[in-house]
Amino acid sequence: MKKNEDKSPEMIVNLGGLRLNNPVTVASGTFGYGREYEDYVDISKIGGIIVKGTTLEARPGNPPQRIFETPAGMLNAIGLENPGIDVFLNEFLPELVERNVTVIANIAGNIVEEYAEVTRRIEKHKGIAAIELNISCPNVKQGGLQFGTDPKAVKDVVKAVKSETSIPVIPKLSPNVTDIVEIAKAAEAGGADALSMINTLMGMAVDINTRKPVLGNIFGGLSGPAIKPVALRMIYQVYKEVDLPILGGGGIMNVNDALEFIMVGSSAISIGTGNFVNPQIAEDIITGLRDYLEANSITSIEDIVGVAVQR
Repeated sequence: MKKNEDKSPEMIVNLGGLRLNNPVTVASGTFGYGREYEDYVDISKIGGIIVKGTTLEARPGNPPQRIFETPAGMLNAIGLENPGIDVFLNEFLPELVERNVTVIANIAGNIVEEYAEVTRRIEKHKGIAAIELNISCPNVKQGGLQFGTDPKAVKDVVKAVKSETSIPVIPKLSPNVTDIVEIAKAAEAGGADALSMINTLMGMAVDINTRKPVLGNIFGGLSGPAIKPVALRMIYQVYKEVDLPILGGGGIMNVNDALEFIMVGSSAISIGTGNFVNPQIAEDIITGLRDYLEANSITSIEDIVGVAVQR
């Protein structure tokens, strides 16, 4: 019998009801609305695009300086600058739908009702495949941090959003907590369909010449390779204890990093800071994952999810 050597490995994944053609997504706040990267990458080939964080009303963001490079990473304190949900839905979303992009909306708010109202408006539009809840942004003075670190608040906001939509809801968990498993279980209790983890770690930098904090907001979110070991550890812990699929990220810079995240329990991965270093990184990693599966005679990407976790 002739062996079928033309069959490619299966790259489709199911993330809590969210179907992705491949397990590679790009993180909110690092890829804009997709159009910013069209000169470098075919955005329709990416598994999913998590668009810039969106709030009910437009936000001007934090005062400058907003970004600072650190050893093996970067600090950002953008402050959720965005034009508001209505502008996104009416001006940016149609273009993404035309390009056949799997769109994941990242939403934030100061109170539970703001999250719910943004969700109600999303529900009236076609083209958004899932909602990622920003409950853990450490660079916003109001709202984000308190939601992401309080189990009851996490449960409440997830429950409120779930009650307003039929599409998958994926809270993004903060690493700035004592027990990440407790927070993950709270999200599960609220009805989350999957978990996104991890968000940035809180950090700061000081200018020794001015003798003042570098960032206008003083504190910001640390991302990049520096946080990868923390992200892997937390995903490993949650995968063992919580029965929800995980969208994993935190310092993914190449296909080997992506494989590590998948092997500790990530059904899909999210690329953030890596987009700034290599605008074509998403396509590179998609190709690299497929090559790895073929080289190791693995028929599906799902076959290696969690293989490094001792149960």
